[in-house]
Amino acid sequence: MTLGDLGDVAGLIAAIAFVLLVGFLAVPLWKLGKLLDEARTSVRDVTEHSVPILDEAAATVASANTQLVKVDTITTSAANVSENVSALTGLYAATLGRPLVKVAAFSYGVRQAFGGARDKAGKHADPNTTGSNGAGA
Repeated sequence: MTLGDLGDVAGLIAAIAFVLLVGFLAVPLWKLGKLLDEARTSVRDVTEHSVPILDEAAATVASANTQLVKVDTITTSAANVSENVSALTGLYAATLGRPLVKVAAFSYGVRQAFGGARDKAGKHADPNTTGSNGAGA
């Protein structure tokens, strides 16, 4: 073998080694390409399934906001009713409360006066009852 033949063999071995190296590197790159295709498909599927869910969530939030506006109206009305009842109670107490207290006090005084007079009149009229005057059976 001559020096030229050895150079050709070395070049051939280097070419084969380079082809094998490219082959070994091509397999992982090909698998990586398939992985990226699968990732793209998964992202597309997630997007297709997420969009209706997000639309439904937006509709639910809009409906909840509408209901909250109604609840706010009801709460405001209830507060107004409460204020009106409070004012009516105050008006009732001012209008009827004071005169009723005076009437009750007057009737109590009249009962006490007539009751005391009746007790005194009853003690003098019935000698059979024991009382503070010392008369007794």
